[in-house]
Amino acid sequence: MPKMKSHTGMGKRVKVTGRGKIVAQQVGLRHNLEKKASTRTRRLTGTVEVAKADYKRIKKLLAR
Repeated sequence: MPKMKSHTGMGKRVKVTGRGKIVAQQVGLRHNLEKKASTRTRRLTGTVEVAKADYKRIKKLLAR
């Protein structure tokens, strides 16, 4: 049986920490920024832990 290949697109979007948590960029900071308040755009910067509902799918795509 051949090895599972990891999904390269998912590999570029998420990062696995040393303890195994999956972190990603927060959503909603790509376009329509003029409409959004400065406080909201500041709050959306940085990375956050991925939602528990997405863990199984992302782990499968990362071949882990």
